[in-house]
Parts: sequence; C-alpha cells; structure tokens
Amino acid sequence: MPGRWPARFGLASDLGTRYREARDHGAETRVAHSQNPVAIFGAMLIGCKAILKPRSSLAASCMLLLSVLGSACTSPEKPASVRQAIRANGDRIPSATVRLDAPLDQPELPVLDGDATLMDYLTYAAFNNPGIEAAFNRWKAAVERVPQVRALPDPRFTYRNYIQEVETRVGPMQQAFGLSQTFPWLGKLGLRGDVAAEAARAARQQYEDEKLRLFFEVKDAYYEYYYIGRAIGVVQENLDLVEYLESVARARYKTAAAGHPDVIRAQVELGRLEDRLNSLRDLLVPEAARLNAALNRPTDTQIPLPKALLDERMAADTATILHWLAESSPQLKALDHEIERARHLVALAKKDYFPDLTFGVDYTDIGTPSRPGAQGLANPAALRSLSRLGSGTGDLLDVYSIGRSFSPGDRADDASKDVWMVSLSVNLPIWYSKLSAGEREARARYLAALSARCAKENTLISTVQRTLYEHRDAERKISLYRDTLIPKAQESIRSTETSFRAGSASFLDLVDAERSLLDFKLSYERALANRAQRLAALERLVGRSIPRESTSSGDSPAEAAGRDGADSDAVARRSDAELGVDRP
Repeated sequence: MPGRWPARFGLASDLGTRYREARDHGAETRVAHSQNPVAIFGAMLIGCKAILKPRSSLAASCMLLLSVLGSACTSPEKPASVRQAIRANGDRIPSATVRLDAPLDQPELPVLDGDATLMDYLTYAAFNNPGIEAAFNRWKAAVERVPQVRALPDPRFTYRNYIQEVETRVGPMQQAFGLSQTFPWLGKLGLRGDVAAEAARAARQQYEDEKLRLFFEVKDAYYEYYYIGRAIGVVQENLDLVEYLESVARARYKTAAAGHPDVIRAQVELGRLEDRLNSLRDLLVPEAARLNAALNRPTDTQIPLPKALLDERMAADTATILHWLAESSPQLKALDHEIERARHLVALAKKDYFPDLTFGVDYTDIGTPSRPGAQGLANPAALRSLSRLGSGTGDLLDVYSIGRSFSPGDRADDASKDVWMVSLSVNLPIWYSKLSAGEREARARYLAALSARCAKENTLISTVQRTLYEHRDAERKISLYRDTLIPKAQESIRSTETSFRAGSASFLDLVDAERSLLDFKLSYERALANRAQRLAALERLVGRSIPRESTSSGDSPAEAAGRDGADSDAVARRSDAELGVDRP
C-alpha cells in the first residue's frame, strides 16, 4: 500500500517495521469498548510514542495514528443470543434465546383445505403474519441497542498545522497531533447497558404478547366461522322440516281436515327461515375476511367451513388461573422490565452529578531552527554594552551580551526537539437545578411505571374473572341444551306432530315446537363456540396453554365428529424456530 501514495507525502519506507515495534512495546490494541479504559488509553499513548518519530510527514503521521485508533476501538463481538446480549447483573434473563444472524427462510405453509385443522390455521398465521414478524424485529432491534450504549464514546483525533510557523528556542512549530478519549464516570456505561437490556427484555415480552394475540385472533375467528357454519346447517334442517310440515298442511287442506290458515302459517314460517338463512350466509363473508386478515391472505379467499368441535372442558380452577396470570402474563412481565428500566434510569440520573473524564495526548513536530552566525561587535547591542563597560557603568549583563554576540547559537542537542504533552479535562456539572430536575423526572417515571403495572394487573384480573364467568356460563348452557332442552324439544315436536295428524293439536302448536327446537339448537352451537372462544381468551390473558379435560363422546353430531386439539405452545415453538428462537 505505501507504494500507492505519491512521494511528496513522505511516507516512511519502514512503516511496517515501526508498527511492529509499537506492537512489541505493549500496544495491545484489540480491547473491547467496555473493558479497562486505562488499558485503551495506554495503548493509544504507547502506539503514538512508538510510531510517530520526529520529522514524520503529515500523511504518514495521520495514517499511523488512525491505524492505532481503529485497532484500539474495535467493536465487541456481535452477540449470538439474547442471553449473551442483555446480560445485566444476571437477573431475569429470558428463557428463550434468539439467533440474531439466523436466516428467516420462508417455510412451507400448510394447505388450508376442507381437512385443515385449527393447528394448520395457527401454523399458517405464525409463519405468515406480518405483525408477529414486526414484533420479532422490534425485539431484535432492542437487543442490538445494548452493545451500542455500553461502548465508550468515539476517540477524537486532532490535527493542527501552523500556517505561519511559531519560532521557539529549539526551532519552529510546524504541525501538531492530538488524540483524546472521554471516559464516562464509573458506572455510567454499565447503567446505560442495564437500561437498554431491560428495554430488550420488555420488547421480548411484547413479542410474546403479540404472538398470543395473533393466536387468539385466529382461534376467535375460527370458532365464530364454525358457529356460522353450524347455524346455517341448523336453520337449513329446520327449513326442511317446515317444508315437510307445509306439505302436510296442504294435504290436510285438500282433504278438508285443516283450514287454509295452517298453510299460510307454514309459508310465513318458511319465509322467516329463508331470511335467517340468507343473513347467516352473508355473514360468512366478513367472518372469512377477518380470518384471512389474521392469516395475511386476500380477504376474498375462500375458507372451507370447520367440521366440528369437541366437548372440551377446562381442567383448572379460578385460583390456578389467577396464579398463572401473575406468573406468566407477558403484559405484566413487560411492565416488570419497564419498572426495572425506570429504576436503572434513576441510578443513571444520580451519576450525572459526577463529571466525565477526558484523557489526551498531544505531539508537536518541531522543525530545524535557523541559526544566525556570530555578529561580534557588529551587533548594536554588543556595541552598547562595550561602551558602558568602557565608561565604567557596565555590569555582568553587558559582558554576557557581548559573549552572546560572538556565540554561534544554542547547543546542538536542543535543536528540533519535538514536544509531547498529556492532558486531562473534565466537564463541570455545576447546573444543579438541571441535574436535580433530571433526577426528579426519572423518579416520577419510576413511580409511573409502578402504578401502570398495578393498574394493568387489576384490569387483567377483572378481565379474567369476567372471561371465567362467560366460560362457566357457556359450559352450563352446553349441558343444559345438550342433556335437557334439545331432547325435550325433539320429543315435543314428535308428539305435537302426532297430535296434529290426529286433529287434537293445531298447526300453530307444531310451529311453536319447531321454533323452540331451532332456538335450542342454535343456542347450543352458540354456547359451544363461546366456550372455545373464552378458553382462547383466557390463554391469551394468562400467557400459557390451559389444560383440558377432553371427552370424545357426546349426544350431538358436533361432538361425535370430533376435532383436533389446537396446542398453541406447539405452534409457538414451530414459529419461534422459523424466526430463530430456541426454547429450552
């Protein structure tokens, strides 16, 4: 490389030799920013002494100093995991680690056809939803912030060239070089790293919460879509039943066994059921769009109707659910990390009362002095001194002046002697009102974080209590409709039809029995969907999968058909693997 520079720059031919000499003198320059500030400064100082020799040119000196500077400020190795990157006093390190350099290859998405299960929909959403990827990248960005704030400020290199040389006793000052490094007060860098680490931990919990929110959205839309499909089937069954009853009323009317009003009532009931059926079919479009939005697909993409749901009971009581909420909720964990972050900010604000230290080293290049020859008595000052000595008024100073006039100059060993200087500077934190205001601000933010955490916990507890009630209410209704009301309504419609054929019951009684059966069946399917939706909402709130007591047998076609149990944790592990997250 030296050969590429023009000769006028005066780059020394022994550049490599001088650099090796500097290294041999102990200038070990590969030091992490957060390690031993004295060692960094010592390395820079030794490197400057060994490399910069007198009379070095501008280009050579700049290049050599910058090479030492670049080596001494090598960035620490990129963290390979969240555990390594946000280690702050070893407290509450996330249980999952993320490979920041892991490639995010597009996985093979499952086919969402008629045989697709809820697990397939969850897997598709986990791999394809942009919201969860955005949350992951926010977490990743927060982790990358940690090594930035823990590093020392950039060193400052200064070059000065004396356009008009300043003459000194040993020669003219031609150019000067300075290198300085600021060291924050003890503990500041560590606290800044702690603040960034807690922010990264909070971002990780926000990613977990976003993942749970996505799974809830998919489950909620899936179960609602299932209910609409089942409601369409139930209304269609009752429509077929009313069509049959209408044909019976027509036959009885033809034989004069029944009046014309019975036929009219049957036709009115048919019109009411057809309107209800059309409304349910139209409702499929926005519900499919909601599910497609969670899956990141075009909203008009066709989605087959889910087949059935199992009778799935929650195997946990209220106390256990509330314990899981306090233990596993990502929202509360994120606020816990925000509290820790605010606590570290208070400690950092207290450190602002102490100054930062800046150490520097300066080198001044002294040129060759221009020495005047001996003037002897031609020097006017020497003549005046000689005149005073002749008149008897002279003294030793006059003798010295005459001697200096005949001297050729200063000693040769003082000529062109370069100058080295070291410096220490500090900032003066004297504006107490500003510093105390910063500390009060940090304390207020800490108290706000504590209050926000308490408010969020209260809100979550009340939401969990309400969701538990809705889940229990849905489970009670399922048992009521399945075991009591639907069998009684079916028995009632059979007996009413027999009485109607015998002429002991009116057609209105038959229509009322049919309406009751329809309402009970729809309410049963609504309760099935509500229970599944409330269970999904509880899992989203507590931040973990809730164990079930599943039964494969039942009286309804929905239970007999069965369905696959959707394990949210399994889908989370698969999506984490694609995003570069390892779970122990």
